[in-house]
Amino acid sequence: MNIEILQNLCKTLPAITEDIKWEDHLCFLIGNKMFCVGSLSENFSASLKVSDEDFVSLTERNGIIPAPYMARYKWILISDPNALSVQEWEYYIQHSYELIKNKLPKKVLKELGL
Repeated sequence: MNIEILQNLCKTLPAITEDIKWEDHLCFLIGNKMFCVGSLSENFSASLKVSDEDFVSLTERNGIIPAPYMARYKWILISDPNALSVQEWEYYIQHSYELIKNKLPKKVLKELGL
């Protein structure tokens, strides 16, 4: 996994936008809410929102920790891109997107065409 692959995976999802925050982080958003953040630095890492159950099991893996400042909202930081298989990356990106999308107001969803 690298930032280009992450970007390609996120771009397959409907109604997303991209933004660069904190100088070197590419953020993927739906309705102006982040669902995935990837670092643009040499040492690739990414953060995603996960379910409560997945948060516990994933943070027990090597290379995955609770995301600094965001752990209380069940975000993880994947510092080792190989901690997840390609299929897991796809699943957790989609799942993060759905978790954020499901909390958006109906008005916003309608504006996004969802």
